[in-house]
Amino acid sequence: MGEFMRIMGLDYGAKTVGVAISDEMLLTAQPIETIRRERPAKLRQTLARIESLMKDYDIDKVVIGLPKKLNNEFGEMVERRSGLEVIYQDERLTTVQADNVLAEGGVRKENRKQYIDKMAASLILQSYLDGLERN
Repeated sequence: MGEFMRIMGLDYGAKTVGVAISDEMLLTAQPIETIRRERPAKLRQTLARIESLMKDYDIDKVVIGLPKKLNNEFGEMVERRSGLEVIYQDERLTTVQADNVLAEGGVRKENRKQYIDKMAASLILQSYLDGLERN
């Protein structure tokens, strides 16, 4: 892994997908955006937006937060459409953590909703990046 690369983190939810990206040194994760869907089943526009961000940021790999009870159908779609490797990261605590981080940062409760998904994506990606450094 000598050359630079970027990893995208995704927090998949019923109505939203939080998106984060790493820096090229794979040290930090930054929240980028929250993609919203009108209808939960309609993923085409969501996937198209993810692909567009992959191109913009020259993404090499994807990390998706996966709660134990969720199947990885979304991850398979991302993998199929992008051709990139998808890694699953346990994310049971990330939404709670994201809320705490925002609260500590002084974001009022009613305003947290707009940030929480991309923040959760950032935490999922960060925990993956932290794991890379130890290996």
